[in-house]
Amino acid sequence: MSKPVTLSQKQLHYLQSILLELLCEVRRICELADIPYVIIAGTILGAVRHGGFIPWDDDADVAMLRNDYEAFRKACGKYLDTTRFYFQDHTCTKGYRWGYGKLRRKNSRYVVWGTESMPYEQGIWIDIFPLDYVPDSHIGRTLCSFHCFCIRKLLYSQSGREREKRLIKRSVYRVMSKLPLGMILSHYDKYVRRRNRKHTKWVRILMFPTPNREYGYLSRWYKDMDKITFEGEVFNGIRDYDGYLTFKFGDYMKLPPPDKRKQHLVSELKFPKD
Repeated sequence: MSKPVTLSQKQLHYLQSILLELLCEVRRICELADIPYVIIAGTILGAVRHGGFIPWDDDADVAMLRNDYEAFRKACGKYLDTTRFYFQDHTCTKGYRWGYGKLRRKNSRYVVWGTESMPYEQGIWIDIFPLDYVPDSHIGRTLCSFHCFCIRKLLYSQSGREREKRLIKRSVYRVMSKLPLGMILSHYDKYVRRRNRKHTKWVRILMFPTPNREYGYLSRWYKDMDKITFEGEVFNGIRDYDGYLTFKFGDYMKLPPPDKRKQHLVSELKFPKD
């Protein structure tokens, strides 16, 4: 396995310019197809605190309620600029093991350390997260979170068997990775349909960790949008960004210490020439 690449400031700045291209393409498609979306997580935090990217950030995040995500996935087939970009999720990309989509830049490579064996193209990306409804009761959300954790670890096992440092963990993931991917994804799709039968006050990204004791986020945050400026471009953001960011990060205007300013470990990086 290749050793992780450390991005220089020049490389990081160039990477962020491509991430911005990807965000603008999402916005363009959503405007053409009348699909609601919001920038979330570190992206909206960067917009509020820095007016753009968090200086050390190497990704960008967009979220949509499940029905809007499905509409976006279909709209990519009609509106996506396929000369420069491509969309991936498990419905259209063989071997894809994540429960959310990625919009990627053509003619680039950005391979996260430990995912070198994945059997699909890995260009520079931004995440497109579907938001699914979860129970209003705390115990229901707790059980849902455990269910999601189990599915997520099964999907991750192909990477975990190579990435984990401890032998016992690698061994467990190696066994888990033997389970047919189609079986895992079939169960995941059924669970998604189950979760969205009822619209509740809470949502979450099912296949992404939710590091709070509520195991979800208020759905109203993603429905009540307002414009926000990010790197000189205007995107849809969460109107109550203060409530959302406080819930997610606490004192979000305070910079984390240097050892907490994390980036992805990357084993291969290539920028597009065009």
